[in-house]
Formats: sequence, C-alpha cells, structure tokens
Amino acid sequence: MTPDSPPPRGLSLPTGPPSELDSRHPLRARLGALRPIHVALIVLGVMLFLAISIFLGRFLSTENVERDDVLALLRAEAAGNEAEMISRLSGCRTSPACLASVKANATSLRRAGSVKILSLTSHSAYSLTGATAPTRVAWTVLGHLPTVQCAKVKRTGNAVTGVSVALVSLSAAIPNEGDC
Repeated sequence: MTPDSPPPRGLSLPTGPPSELDSRHPLRARLGALRPIHVALIVLGVMLFLAISIFLGRFLSTENVERDDVLALLRAEAAGNEAEMISRLSGCRTSPACLASVKANATSLRRAGSVKILSLTSHSAYSLTGATAPTRVAWTVLGHLPTVQCAKVKRTGNAVTGVSVALVSLSAAIPNEGDC
C-alpha cells in the first residue's frame, strides 16, 4: 500500500496529527475507541469463560473425592480399623451384612505399611447425574501381593449443583483379573 492509495475496504485510517496521548500510550488510545457494545461483549466472554472453568473444575474434582474416599477406606482396612471402615461406609452401621463384611475384610486384609493404589476403575466416573456403580480398585502394601476389591459408590446431585460421593460397600478380595 502506497501513501497515496486508499485504505482497504472497511478499514479507516486516522486523519490529522496523532495526539500526545496516542503517541505515548497507543493501546490506551485503541481501547478508548472501543464501543460500549464491544466492551460488554468482552466482559460477557470473560464471565462465560470463568463460569465454564469453575463448572468443569468442580465436576472433574469429583473423581479425586472418590479416589480419596476409597484410599481412606483401604487405609483403615489395612490397619484393621473396623470402626473407621464402618464410619466411611454409608449405612453400614444398620446393615448386618455390611458389618460382617467389614469384620472379615479388616481381619483377612490387615497389612502393615503404606497403602498404594495401583489401579482404580470407576463405572460411575463422569456421570452428569447421580449413579450407583462399582469401582474396581487394585491396591498393595509394599512387600505384599496386590489385592483387588470392588467398592460400591453412590453419586448424588448433578453437574450444575455439584456431585457428592458416598461409599456404600466394599467387597472381599477378588481374583486379580476379576471384574466387578
């Protein structure tokens, strides 16, 4: 484009000498030229981005809540702490079958050491609404063979208001290649 040629269609060039403010702060001069509708659209876009980010962060953090709850239950089991296991299982205090299962697991799966989760496969992962499904967890304590169990997980709520996680039951050990 030569100095004498007209500007491209839709582009207007400033006329007259640049103001002192324009030469010292070109960005501020450009922002001052924005129309109120443009400012409103930019603010709306930023607010929409933040809302979606908060929503996704809240939704995706549910997986960590489930994993942390299962890990705490397994730690109590490995320590042989029946009372802690019962407190972590929703409705277990009133279920004779659950109480018997907790007692059997705490006795047979007692291990000394730190519990390490090897694999966790949740069948209710990323559910937008409530769901009750098994979670297969393979775990070990260093120096011991891996143990595989199924934890029944109940999710309530929805993706907008938030999803809460409750552990309902924990199975006895299943074969290492077993599925829930």
